Amino acid sequence: MDALRALAIICVIAIHAYACSRNFVISELVGNLPSLNWIIIQFSGNTFRIGVDLFLMLSGALSLGRDWKMKDFFAHRFPRIVYPFLFWSILLGTIFLLLSYYDSFNVISSFDLVSIANYFYGVFMGIIDFAKPYWYFWMILGIYLIMPVFNKWILHSDLDDLLYFLFFWLITCLFDYTLGVEFPIRLSYFTSPIGLVVLGYYLRYTRRIILNNQYFALFLIIFSSLLMLVLSAIYSTDTHFYNFNIYSILVSMEVIGVFLLFKNFYKFNLNIGFFSRPDGFFNKSVYALARYSYGIFLIHNAFICVLVHYLGNTGIPPVLYMIILFVVSLLCSVIVMAVLSRIPYLNRVIGVK
Repeated sequence: MDALRALAIICVIAIHAYACSRNFVISELVGNLPSLNWIIIQFSGNTFRIGVDLFLMLSGALSLGRDWKMKDFFAHRFPRIVYPFLFWSILLGTIFLLLSYYDSFNVISSFDLVSIANYFYGVFMGIIDFAKPYWYFWMILGIYLIMPVFNKWILHSDLDDLLYFLFFWLITCLFDYTLGVEFPIRLSYFTSPIGLVVLGYYLRYTRRIILNNQYFALFLIIFSSLLMLVLSAIYSTDTHFYNFNIYSILVSMEVIGVFLLFKNFYKFNLNIGFFSRPDGFFNKSVYALARYSYGIFLIHNAFICVLVHYLGNTGIPPVLYMIILFVVSLLCSVIVMAVLSRIPYLNRVIGVK
């Protein structure tokens, strides 16, 4: 589960680095023959689109099916997401306000009280550029509000009963988020993101043979990733990228494959030393990313925005540009979280697990 959480935050950062890099190669699609830069960047943009989906599935896998009281659930969960959101919104909002005043960041038009109030409203609502990922906070807050209802249902249901719900969830993935066609029956109660939460619980505990086969998991990942790349090349133009919704059927197939692969990875019987050493660099890194994941989610885009501002269009090759944004923002986020997590009391409000 820690490894999945670490991968999820890596995917989130990668997709935001992609979003800032893709326009450099948008014209490198002639007909349906893309350049190598276009292929690499667009493959990244589709393949790493699973970050939020993984977080939702982890929420279901770790929280559903347990006999907890609603009061205890809210008392435990709400402070863990609300306090870091408020802390980083206010702190980063203030920092970017100062950067706008003393530097050339144009996050606010004027510095009167009304403009400043509107600016912070934009921060909290995820409208300001560096705060764009904050939509996740409002989404996960809504998930936590409905989760006790689903938990009661799951506690009194067999795993096969969940297939009824997941069947209609797949229909919404296909019609609402892939084809863009409204299904004749309104299925809003089955749609994502709550569908992914239920899916995470189901995949964790299911004993179905095919869903516990590591090669089937690999097939789902490879098939969906390659098909998304091909369809992107077909439907994109030299002025527009075709991207898949995070709740679309192909992204859902990929995230199912990733979840199942991590669940059944031990079946490969790989004897890789750096994987198995508990005190090794790899496992320590995975644990750190998992532990700081929520805080990293809230701050990484601020580093990306600063980098984009100062790098500008400096002629850096597009793929290298994307890699720089990803690596620097990831490292800076981890360092900030690691330092602040050692400060008493502050470590309770920065998003440390």
